[in-house]
Amino acid sequence: MNRLMPKLLCATLVTVLSLAAAGFASAHHVLGRPSYGLNEDSNTPPAVQGETHLGSVTATYMVFPAFPKPEEPGRINLYLKQDRSDVPFEGKVTFKIRSNSWLSWLWNDEEEITLGTQLQDDSVFRQVFVFPKEGEYIISAEFEADGLPYNVEFPLRIGALMPMDFILGFALLVLVGFVVIQRRRSMTGKIRNLHADGSKA
Repeated sequence: MNRLMPKLLCATLVTVLSLAAAGFASAHHVLGRPSYGLNEDSNTPPAVQGETHLGSVTATYMVFPAFPKPEEPGRINLYLKQDRSDVPFEGKVTFKIRSNSWLSWLWNDEEEITLGTQLQDDSVFRQVFVFPKEGEYIISAEFEADGLPYNVEFPLRIGALMPMDFILGFALLVLVGFVVIQRRRSMTGKIRNLHADGSKA
């Protein structure tokens, strides 16, 4: 039984890493499209919406549609306004994407893919994207204002919550439980040996 446990541990670890790697690889094939490829629809609610202040600039971002899906186009709308003059930002914005999976954090993989660089169009910076697979991602919008670099980041979920997330979570729980049980058995065996040696003495 003791010989079988290490084999089960290795098999569980390999399964977890294989499943995670499959989901992690999806971030490397994101397609960006120029702003003129948009299909504006004022009735579509945003999937993500927020506002943040960066120095003298106020950034408001929205991501459409409400439920982004793989292989279907989505778009990012970014509004940048100078706080002092209340005038729209006139520069350019570079949109990037990277994986937000736990595996990318574990391996410290910060590789980003550039979706495109856009100019202002009617006070809005627009970027269209297409994701081939479901997953968790981080969108970033980089620009310079008053000679200083700024970066707006926000998370985006593509597709529904994947069953793989539950599989990985369950596998990790099994792995942790196995390690804890083995550690307790080892400590119990050592304590019994100490008691046995003390009684013989």
